[in-house]
Amino acid sequence: MKPIHLLTILFLFAACTKPSVGRSDGHPSLLMTKAGVESIRAELGNVPLFDATLANVKAEVDAEIELGIDTPIPKDFSGGYTHERHKRNFVILQKAGALYQILDDETYAVFVRDMLFQYEAIYKDLPLHPQKRSYARGKLFWQCLNDANWLLYVSLAYDAIYEWLSVDERKQLEANLFRPFADFLSVENPQFFNRVHNHSTWGNAAVGMIGLVMRDDELVNRALYGLEDDGLVAGARDDDGGLIKVEGQEVGFLANLEEPFSPDGYYTEGPYYQRYAMFPFLIFGQSLNNVRPELGILEYKDGVLMKGVGTLLNLADADGDFFPLNDAQKGMSYYTSSLVSAVNIAYHMDGNDPTLLSIAEKQGQVTLDDAGLAVAAGLRDGKAKPFVKRSVSLSDGRDGTEGGVAVLRHGNESLTLVFKYTAQGLSHGHYDKLSFSLYEHGDEVLQDYGMVRFVNIEQKGGGNYLPENTSWAKQTIAHNTLTQNGTSHFEGKYEIGSQHHSVLSFFAASSPDVQVVSAIEANAYPGTEMRRTMAMIKFREFQKPIVLDLFKVSSDRPHRYDLPFWYMGQIIDANFEYESPTELAALGSQNGYQHLYVEGSGQASSVSPQFQWMNKNRFYTLTSATRTDDELFFARLGANDPDFNLRRDAALILRRQNVSDTVFANIVEPHGSYSPVSELSDNPNSSVSELKVVFDDSRYTAVSMKDRQGRSYLFVVANKDVASDRTHSLKLDDQVLTWTGPYYLIDRSGD
Repeated sequence: MKPIHLLTILFLFAACTKPSVGRSDGHPSLLMTKAGVESIRAELGNVPLFDATLANVKAEVDAEIELGIDTPIPKDFSGGYTHERHKRNFVILQKAGALYQILDDETYAVFVRDMLFQYEAIYKDLPLHPQKRSYARGKLFWQCLNDANWLLYVSLAYDAIYEWLSVDERKQLEANLFRPFADFLSVENPQFFNRVHNHSTWGNAAVGMIGLVMRDDELVNRALYGLEDDGLVAGARDDDGGLIKVEGQEVGFLANLEEPFSPDGYYTEGPYYQRYAMFPFLIFGQSLNNVRPELGILEYKDGVLMKGVGTLLNLADADGDFFPLNDAQKGMSYYTSSLVSAVNIAYHMDGNDPTLLSIAEKQGQVTLDDAGLAVAAGLRDGKAKPFVKRSVSLSDGRDGTEGGVAVLRHGNESLTLVFKYTAQGLSHGHYDKLSFSLYEHGDEVLQDYGMVRFVNIEQKGGGNYLPENTSWAKQTIAHNTLTQNGTSHFEGKYEIGSQHHSVLSFFAASSPDVQVVSAIEANAYPGTEMRRTMAMIKFREFQKPIVLDLFKVSSDRPHRYDLPFWYMGQIIDANFEYESPTELAALGSQNGYQHLYVEGSGQASSVSPQFQWMNKNRFYTLTSATRTDDELFFARLGANDPDFNLRRDAALILRRQNVSDTVFANIVEPHGSYSPVSELSDNPNSSVSELKVVFDDSRYTAVSMKDRQGRSYLFVVANKDVASDRTHSLKLDDQVLTWTGPYYLIDRSGD
């Protein structure tokens, strides 16, 4: 028997003892309510952002009505005509339903009805989609996920015209379209419906939404708690290798709300998929709150749904783009329609947080429903306050005990560091423990690759994940973290990686000028412990903050270690000698190395090697503390990529061989700028002259740094006993250093 947690028991009790969904006050009742529609109609012409959105949507839907209804027989992958047409249809259906309610114009109800009956006419005879790529093929689309998108949106349209339709019309649609559709997504595809994954969240929400409209308790409870007997075998997997059936794991909407979210509202698959999943989470959540308020869905898991919105907004750069952790397409931002809905619902349902209004103002549109009106009215009334993104440590895992993500920000996001020490992230997770990325004013300085997929571009594998997502993007060398012996963390195997997570050592960000985070990974390589400490420091004498990166490795035997820095921009200078080959060759044969061309290689000198590059007319320098036998490689993506699926990104790779315990110490220093108008450089040279590791044992690691004016700085980090009130003492160069807390920074220029 599956274990049932206390909150689930409470929800089951509520479902059994409270009135059923049939006791609602009528339709619409999901995102729009009768009272809400009355308020919207009364406010028309007085809420500028709502009025502007309404005008835009009306023009869009009117154009579609003019074109006529097309429900083609499905045949295409993402990006193809039939896929995009059915996708367009469900979006337009939802918008047309909203227009009917707001404008009380039957033109839109007729359009929705007529399209629904065209789908009703073809659905019963539709076979499975002819494209066989998915572990759960849909009927309208190549995967059940998109079919669930369709049903969720169409549920809103059906809710909008429900009372306008005749009883016979409703019976026909429900018997021949909606109920078979819901059964197909659930009973007929338990491998899609009965799991913990963003796919299942969509499936659960879609079935639950149509159940709410139809006043069908059985469908709603199926959505909330999953299928009791699904016939799946534990260990079954999807096409990406992710587990479908986990022994003893709860399923259904509540399990998807419970399991992937941490108490901080972080979603384990990463912000790209959190953005995607938040739409069904919040749409179904608000609908449940309207139709079945006794469930208290907004209070579930200490209000994690509402927390998730704020957390997601905090996982965006200065331009609003989400940090590309795990599988993620760069450029996805809080300007997407799913985040418009999320911000609107969160504002409407969670106490009218005025900082959310500033995000809505940037988005420039609202949803055409009760929540959208609340946001538009709040903006009209001048209630908006800035949403300030701060440095934050977000836990991962159901109970917040499976690592996490830290974001260090200086000033008004002038410099932003994203440090990943999470759990695996389900099937969309990458093998990159203790990796980081760096941004200056929203521009990437040191990047995370993201995913190898051209979403909805048919020419590129039907818009699906490409083979290089596995052979490159998920591999460890693709990220700014350490590889051992040319192999990826956890051997690049999901079944190993999913059992482990990194551990936060400490997070200290109370000082705006010194912010530090440190985490440990002890399972990526058997017998090896990795500890990375990253500090964002603003010295008075430096133009901009720097990032100090200490990567300590302790192993039971010697290994070869590679530490890449995936920089964005153009090489400017290097103070070490290197050779460029006349013929390009791959750096290795597997684990991502097969995709890397070696464009240059050299040896480290006794002087701290420095590498300088320029991006977006800003200068950056990497200063390293190396050994004289360390190797440095200039690498570039593109090897063994006959279909040109990979970007031609570049990295500097530091290689250290035949060592067991070692410390990689590096400084990433933003400095200066270049004007193409005046053709002048400002502060183009690094201020750092030297970086050394001066002490390292199991207790402490210490580095010294000198600048070009002769000033000297010392940074010490505790490797044990990291409590903020713990007192430490270290003798260094005949001087006894004493301090309290997990790290120590001192200007030693006067010594």
